[in-house]
Amino acid sequence: MEFETLVHSRRSVRGFRNESVPRTVIEAIIETAKRAPSSMNTQPWHVHVLTGAPLEEVRRRNMEEMAAGAKVKRDIVSHGEYQGIHRTRQVDIAKKLFGAMGIARDDKPMRQDWVLRGFRQFDAPVSLVLTYDRVLDPGAVCHFDLGALCYGIVLAAWDRGIGSVINGQGIMRSDIVREVARIPDDEVIMTCVAMGYPDETFAANTVRSDREDNGDFVRFVGFAD
Repeated sequence: MEFETLVHSRRSVRGFRNESVPRTVIEAIIETAKRAPSSMNTQPWHVHVLTGAPLEEVRRRNMEEMAAGAKVKRDIVSHGEYQGIHRTRQVDIAKKLFGAMGIARDDKPMRQDWVLRGFRQFDAPVSLVLTYDRVLDPGAVCHFDLGALCYGIVLAAWDRGIGSVINGQGIMRSDIVREVARIPDDEVIMTCVAMGYPDETFAANTVRSDREDNGDFVRFVGFAD
């Protein structure tokens, strides 16, 4: 696609066809995405690509642990609940998704089912687990670098007709991911990207989040006009 068409058409995909993604396609996606910039060319990233039985085990165990009330156990330091404008934006997209799926506000079983889908990485056929070298902690700069790689991955996938969603819910128990995927202890698990061919009949896949006007978050300093 043309770049602007690619960026503006991309959306998060949460419903996938029961169809495997060829390894060669994933390799091509990563080949493109790794051109992302990194601080001083450190390229601090690693990508662990899961499918089949290992991914099923991660999904099942993550979902069971979280549904049973287990504490979140992630490698990275995370914030508490969102507040203020960040909470407002979170609620706005949730309303859109629940509206598309026909999930009523008081429908607790369906709302819980949606949460469990997130813990299962929305049953995507592929999961890319992104990590960085632990020696770089505290990791604000390498977090930024992984963000660049991650965006490159979702754009390169979309350009090939493959949908994805960046899905921290799917690795709430990073200890499980590390065990099943045999991720070395010297790597920090940052997030994962659930990926597959979009199911166009899945209503939530039509949802796109809003973006703020530039005037709400951009300042121009030193310009004549």
